[in-house]
Amino acid sequence: MKTILKSRLLWPLVALAALLLACTIRRPDILAVTVLDGHLFGAPIDILRNSAPLLLVALGMTLVIATRGIDLSVGATVAIAGAVSMTFIASSPDPGSLGTTVGAIVVGLGLCLVLGVWNGFLVSALGIQPIIATLILMTAGRGVAMLITGGQITTVNSDSFRMLASGHWLGLPIAALIAYGTFAVVALLVRRTALGMLLESVGINPKASRLAGVKAKTLTWTVYALSGLFAGLAGLIFASNTMAADANNAGLFIELDAILAVVIGGTALSGGKFNLSGTLVGVLVITTLTLTVTVLGVSPLVTPLFKAIVVIAVTLLQSPTLRARLSGLRVRRNRAQEVSA
Repeated sequence: MKTILKSRLLWPLVALAALLLACTIRRPDILAVTVLDGHLFGAPIDILRNSAPLLLVALGMTLVIATRGIDLSVGATVAIAGAVSMTFIASSPDPGSLGTTVGAIVVGLGLCLVLGVWNGFLVSALGIQPIIATLILMTAGRGVAMLITGGQITTVNSDSFRMLASGHWLGLPIAALIAYGTFAVVALLVRRTALGMLLESVGINPKASRLAGVKAKTLTWTVYALSGLFAGLAGLIFASNTMAADANNAGLFIELDAILAVVIGGTALSGGKFNLSGTLVGVLVITTLTLTVTVLGVSPLVTPLFKAIVVIAVTLLQSPTLRARLSGLRVRRNRAQEVSA
């Protein structure tokens, strides 16, 4: 029991359960899943699909934060990925062909990988502080996306590209399969190999890890490249969902949601120990919170306020200092009761 109470995932899971309970009270059948034409539909499936872009971005953010870094440019990278892929398809003589879709995906992901490598170069090779290094691309990235699209919202019509966000495979949304499959592969790599331990060693003490023979610069460079790649994949899903490239609004503030998911999941922003399972729970909490606001009939404009309340509540309950003080209060109260008895 004490192990459960000390788990950093306890309160995020409680928050997730409370949100689902609130939705169920309002709409008792909301958690029902139906099968239509061989595909699964329902609110739980919607949560999985809608959480896909945020999960990809938060996955890269967790790895970056584990090395004491932060990546503020992921929102701009999302916009660039959509702009490049949509423009590629729009300029193709055959926009609906599978070859054009594959080309758009390769070009979009390739450019985002280069942007991630650029961030890694600034941080690991030039020693620029991560928040400053990624702030450069965060500021310039949407301008780059605007240049690519010519300042217009580029729309295309391609059934094969639309499958990324709206398609199903084995009854499940393809977007969810991509995001959760990527998450599973990364989780296996960092927890079943020495990679996770090496990342934590870089985050805890970069200098000591270098002296111990760990290639800290290479690892740091790699996690920023992966963060850019995952953000690019999220951008393709965003663009596929609307079949349009909106350089101003695609991925807007998703970097903040990703950081919130990492924090809710119990990973410290100071680097070192990280928790991918916690990040997954954090992503589900944020996505479910958005659904709850809609189900309860609250204006979506106040969703950020609810996010702030949930984050404050979860982080306070996870705070070691607050836990220690509450534990001290309980001890003093028990002693007072023993003395009075």
